[in-house]
Amino acid sequence: MAESRHRLYDQECYFLIFRRWPDLITLLRMTTVDTRTHHVKHADAPYADALRSLARIDWQRLHVPAHQGREDNAPGVAALLGAGALSLDFPMSVAGIDQQSWRVAEPGRPTPLGRAQGLAADAWGARRAWFLTNGASGGNHIATTVARALGVEAIVQRSVHSSVVDGIAHVGLVPHFVQGAVDSGLGAAHGVTAAQIDQALREHPDAAAVFVVSPSYFGAVADIAALSKTAHAHGVPLIVDEAWGAHFGLHPDLPANAVRMGADLVISSTHKGAGSLTQSAMLHLGHSEHAQRIEQLVDRVVRSYQSTSCSPLLLASLDETRRHLVVDGSRAIGAALASAEAIRTGIRASARFRDATGDIAASPGTAGFDPFKIAIDLRGAGITGQQAQHRLITDHRIYSELATPATLLLLVGATSPTDPKRFLKALDDLPFLGTARENAACLPSPGDRVMGVQEAFFADTAVVPFAEAAGRVSADSLAAYPPGIPNVLPGEVLTAEVIDYLRTMAAEPSGYVRGAYDPLLDRFRVVAQT
Repeated sequence: MAESRHRLYDQECYFLIFRRWPDLITLLRMTTVDTRTHHVKHADAPYADALRSLARIDWQRLHVPAHQGREDNAPGVAALLGAGALSLDFPMSVAGIDQQSWRVAEPGRPTPLGRAQGLAADAWGARRAWFLTNGASGGNHIATTVARALGVEAIVQRSVHSSVVDGIAHVGLVPHFVQGAVDSGLGAAHGVTAAQIDQALREHPDAAAVFVVSPSYFGAVADIAALSKTAHAHGVPLIVDEAWGAHFGLHPDLPANAVRMGADLVISSTHKGAGSLTQSAMLHLGHSEHAQRIEQLVDRVVRSYQSTSCSPLLLASLDETRRHLVVDGSRAIGAALASAEAIRTGIRASARFRDATGDIAASPGTAGFDPFKIAIDLRGAGITGQQAQHRLITDHRIYSELATPATLLLLVGATSPTDPKRFLKALDDLPFLGTARENAACLPSPGDRVMGVQEAFFADTAVVPFAEAAGRVSADSLAAYPPGIPNVLPGEVLTAEVIDYLRTMAAEPSGYVRGAYDPLLDRFRVVAQT
């Protein structure tokens, strides 16, 4: 079986080349001159290049950080990162990077960082881009603050990242939640529809913004064009957490990115799919009148959240990632796409495992899918997702992105082609243990909300045993992974059904409930008042 899969892989590679050739010829005929000019412009990495030039000088450094660029001063750190990383680790506002000399740069003359952010905006089709060094979580905090500045209320997709819930609590935003599609079999949460957003805005006319997620963790891409049109028809901006779609819009075989589809503010976790260093991210501003209206507000909020000691390594990695994606993206992304498709081809040829891409693409509100996310359905395969993940790690030294009771989820980096033969052989070798799950645990309905998110978040709390938690008001945001949908928000009543679900998920081999006071959920943190 393994040999037949390997032949299929070789055949698929040739098939992909010939299948895409007419499209590539058409694309080249349409954009030859513009593409060449575009690539020449993006061959520059202003911030990263300025940083390297500065590090080549033998400075006597008498400033922060305390290692002062030398391996001997921090041997343990140098052993982790290399001496070169220490030499690049300059503080902000350094001559040669953020300043032209000892004097602050002339007004109106962009710094290397400013030019790097301008190139990023051009690459993703944004009006403006900001580099972030506190991840997409920091971007979500910025976005929720912007939304609160526009008004007290907002329409929010229920399956937002927990950092959005934290941001809502911090700024006192009043969310009106909309539940997106949920595939209980795979344990996956997807997007919302334009009709749902329209209804929510009609029911809550004072809502000042709409906050959605696309793509989902499993790769379902929402119809952002329809969502933005709906939000704009009601006179409010659309904010999109596009954390898992940082690579979108940079290759003809990838979905268009949210800002090009009409979104007004987009959070992009660049390290996840595009390859910058962990904790680096970007924030993109759209082009509509709503986006123009909030530009200065966003810039001020970014400044208030961004560290005054941003890591130059993180900033430079964003600059270099943009350069690589644009200049070499056609080749690198194409090769990664071919390797991902070859894995799917091998899975489709299997009598034991099933490619779940069709399920994801067919979910309500889904307009496309991320080809770099590969969901393998293990129901009926004689092994659970967690068991499969464990065997792949211990027996084959293969790490997957996520395992649910019924699913194994893979992520192929956008410019990181993988070895399909190695993975498919390891998949073939997985033992039949007779323990496959037919479905993931069903998501419970959330309890009633009796307090505001911020009110409950900052209230006095008490810790109670799980047997006494039913009927109490949660002080925490609790989300079982997978699928990561907040099951309980601050201010919502804990029900017996929710408590049982969270404890069941926490007891899974790879179970995890984010925000829990007690990892086993034997105890819950609740609002102290009766």
